[in-house]
Amino acid sequence: MRQMTYSARHATREDLEALVEIERAAGRAFADVGMPEIAEDDPGSPEDLAPFVARGHAWVTTDEDGRPIAYLIADVVDDRLHIEQASVHPAHARQGLGAALIEHVARAGRALSLTTFRDVPWNAPYYARLGFRVLEPADQGPELAALVRHEAEAIPGDAPRVAMVRP
Repeated sequence: MRQMTYSARHATREDLEALVEIERAAGRAFADVGMPEIAEDDPGSPEDLAPFVARGHAWVTTDEDGRPIAYLIADVVDDRLHIEQASVHPAHARQGLGAALIEHVARAGRALSLTTFRDVPWNAPYYARLGFRVLEPADQGPELAALVRHEAEAIPGDAPRVAMVRP
């Protein structure tokens, strides 16, 4: 069996359709942990992702043919690079691609933050293994606190979420 090679780079507008498909495919796994409302949630559109590309805050991991198989989009929240979404296509999961993409982005030298489901194995427990720690509400900056409140209202279901940070 030959070894696959992957590379990370900034996303382009040409990647946007693939990112939506990655999100749709990756989201299906939530049905397996009793979260069908998340599995069925709209993954967004290329137009939703375009501003991240325009700001240089979208990265992809590509297969050896240059096709995106994982992506990460980020914004700046309370002076940290905030991971809005990181997803790996299930056909390429469990190969360290998500972790490698986060490390690629972390090389910018900025602290990272994110919000995620507390009890989903590939969410908070996964990020904890990558060096993130839960940021209690009292320690959240005003922008992150507002984002957490917004997500509590906007994300379907009632699974608990947490904010996390990695220095």
